[in-house]
Amino acid sequence: MSTGIIGIGMTGIAAAQAGLLATEHNVVNASTAGYSRQRVVLATNIAVNTGAGAIGQGVHVQTIERMYDRYLGNQVNTATAKLSEISAYYTQISQIDNLLADAYAGLTPALQEFFSGVQGVATNPSLVSARQSMISSAQTLVSRFLTLNERLDSLDVEVNGKISDAVKSINTYATQIADLNQRIVISEGAYGQPSNDLLDQRDQLVLELNELIQVKTTTNSDGSFNVFVGSGQQLVVGSQSMTMTATAARADNSRIVVGLQTASGGSLELPESLIVGGELGGLVDFRTETLGRAQSELGRIAASIALTVNAQSSLGQDLLGQATGDAGFEGNFFSTTSLSSIAKANALNDLSGSPVISVSLVAPEFGPEVATGNFYTNLKASDYQLVNVGGGNYTVTRLSDGVQLLAAQDTLSNISTYLSANEGFSLSLSGLDATGNSYLIQPTRNVAETLSLNPVVAADSRLVAAAAPFRTAAGASNTGTATISAGKMVGGTSGFSVATSLPVSLTYNASTATLAFSGAGAPATVLVKRQGASEVSEAVPIAYEQGMVISFNGMSVQMNGLPNDGDVFTLARNTGATTDGRNALAMGLLQTQNTVAGGAATFQTAYAEMVASNGIKTRELNVMGKAQQAVLDQAQANRDALSGVNLNEEAANMIRFQQAYQASAKLLEIGKSLFDTLIQIG
Repeated sequence: MSTGIIGIGMTGIAAAQAGLLATEHNVVNASTAGYSRQRVVLATNIAVNTGAGAIGQGVHVQTIERMYDRYLGNQVNTATAKLSEISAYYTQISQIDNLLADAYAGLTPALQEFFSGVQGVATNPSLVSARQSMISSAQTLVSRFLTLNERLDSLDVEVNGKISDAVKSINTYATQIADLNQRIVISEGAYGQPSNDLLDQRDQLVLELNELIQVKTTTNSDGSFNVFVGSGQQLVVGSQSMTMTATAARADNSRIVVGLQTASGGSLELPESLIVGGELGGLVDFRTETLGRAQSELGRIAASIALTVNAQSSLGQDLLGQATGDAGFEGNFFSTTSLSSIAKANALNDLSGSPVISVSLVAPEFGPEVATGNFYTNLKASDYQLVNVGGGNYTVTRLSDGVQLLAAQDTLSNISTYLSANEGFSLSLSGLDATGNSYLIQPTRNVAETLSLNPVVAADSRLVAAAAPFRTAAGASNTGTATISAGKMVGGTSGFSVATSLPVSLTYNASTATLAFSGAGAPATVLVKRQGASEVSEAVPIAYEQGMVISFNGMSVQMNGLPNDGDVFTLARNTGATTDGRNALAMGLLQTQNTVAGGAATFQTAYAEMVASNGIKTRELNVMGKAQQAVLDQAQANRDALSGVNLNEEAANMIRFQQAYQASAKLLEIGKSLFDTLIQIG
């Protein structure tokens, strides 16, 4: 009997001691990241059957149980990956938001200053100081574009670096998880019991991995984990870890993309749509959705300013009296040779035929009507993908919305014609292209960093084309009340040249009520806009009507009043016009006219939309981040309710196990006393 008592007491002491050890382990790891509370699971020993019934043989420790729920753990992992993604995106986009919206460093004040300089020349065209002020403000504008673009470029470099760093960290975690998988399999295989601390370490690594990229896990029969990214790409399989790569994209070597290392040591690029969650997902989404678009939008505005101002400037006359057609006339205010549009060949292209795709920005459109229109561009804030599909045909896709332009594949010539009319740029090919070759077309991405003034005009402000190259006059012997406006230079008609467009005389014939045109620049047809009617092309002579606007050879005039038979009106070269600022006035009006997005927005509206778009996205991410933090906090609270260490509870357990230990020790004391009594009797 004493042996039974002592044996049972010993099992009780062992069980109580195990409980105390588990409790102590919980207490000292209360602040250990990823630690899950452990508890001792006890079971009764097999009883001894006697004629009087089964007599219990005490207790034994069945296992040390880890208080962990996989479902709750997955909730925390998912919430962590999403919050990390939002935080990474927000950190980057807030820098753009602060940059673009800055009242002093943004583009708006520089635009305002430039057009104020243009208005100054329109008001005082004879003042060289006003012209120099215009050039100075233009240089400030160019500098502002360059500064903004440099900041965006630095963010691009920063994102590339962070992506590379994140990939290195992911590979480190994958290696550690694979190592823990092996240790867990060995440990559990040797002892047949769960390796609680190793399991905690592995789960913590998976949680930290989710801060970098969202992963999914599955458990093998031997207790090891498989870890997957994207749509099922393997990162860890048992004790084997794959290697992620951060390499230059084949389509664009300036962009670092994520891939998986192949068995041959190469790299298989992963589509950006598979990089989901975590810091890496946030960085990739920021670059794709915001940074690239901001760079293209800034370039689009810069290109639109350069093209439209140049188009209007080329219609003017400088302070030296030079205009289009004169040697030495500088029509371009901004340098057109410096504007950079890029076509990047895919790294896998067949270059045996030395193919080179060139991109050129096309001249701006003018309209909607010549009499009332203005210059505008059709450029989009987007990159494009051009693919050679064979047979001399290509497809072109606008990447901002994924739309394949043209209904079907077509020749490069036809595609270029379409792009010129609808997208604001053209394409050309030199060399021999191969089927399957693809190109990334970036019409505006780099324009902001290459914008510059025409160095000749910048060096001599007298060359600013502020005047109109023609003047109008009514004949001195006219007897009617008809007048002709001073006129303005416009686009949308055949090009102006002082050598071929002037002079022109308009003579009224009372018997037919028409105006006839004569002189070296007399046109066969003119564009006429009559009051309340749309602009139409009419053959000369044309019917006279008060208020009519007549446009031809890049010139536009308005007729008013009633002419008499034989009244003459002339358009002649504008000689000695040092106080004429008509063309500068037209350039100044570009500030408020719809010059961007196919004539749908002004420069400042386009920039404001860019700022607003980034601001809205920044605000959205800020709100989403706070909401996701609440989701994560709740998920952690749910997990910690089960797995977390409660020190008050552990203190109570210490007392409970202490008392159990003491009670079992008392059994030993009683057993010893009974044994001593038996010996004394003997």
